[in-house]
Amino acid sequence: MSDSYKAIFENNRKWVESKLQQDPHYFDTLARIQSPEFLYIGCSDSRVTAEELMGVQPGEVFVHRNVGNIVNPIDMNSSSVIRYAVRYLKVKHIIVCGHYNCGGVAAAMEQQDHGALNAWLRNIRDVYRLHRDELDAIEDQQARYDRLVELNVQEQCVNIIKMAMIQKLYVKQGYPIVYGWVFDIRTGLLKDLEIDFKAILSDIMKIYNVSGSKDLNFDKSEEDKPEEE
Repeated sequence: MSDSYKAIFENNRKWVESKLQQDPHYFDTLARIQSPEFLYIGCSDSRVTAEELMGVQPGEVFVHRNVGNIVNPIDMNSSSVIRYAVRYLKVKHIIVCGHYNCGGVAAAMEQQDHGALNAWLRNIRDVYRLHRDELDAIEDQQARYDRLVELNVQEQCVNIIKMAMIQKLYVKQGYPIVYGWVFDIRTGLLKDLEIDFKAILSDIMKIYNVSGSKDLNFDKSEEDKPEEE
């Protein structure tokens, strides 16, 4: 057994001790219930961990991760996570968080056969197809790569908004609110893409609105809008 493997259990023991020193009932409380306000959908990249970059504790964010932070409507994994989060955990905020220097996005930009990954990477390649004019106009390769990361996040957010259960819950209760973020792995900072869902949905809701309501724009609630300086 490797030393690095053994170190994990030693780190876990120390973590338990530190938590119990702060609060003797910490794990009793943690075991009883989880009531997160946030669902975080991110990339599986080992350098990007939701709780650490958000500065939250166990129980405060429900997490789903996969290669390229994809929300595919026929992927039962992500669909089940979203349904559980909004129906049973009653989360109010859904975050799709990509990151610069994403290996999945980089692979999707290559004209190479990636074997079993091809079907999954096609989701990102489809994003490139939808935004080809904008992306091809960017001469700098790194800038084009970064922009595809951002547009991939945007399209995954839109995929969430297309879901009937999300639309119906939003009409009924005014949430969940959907956000698109990018983690800049080069600086450690989170970037809110401030996606204009109202503008995007004005073009497509004739096709995707299954809520029964004509007033469906997924604007951020007033309390979530940044204060004017």
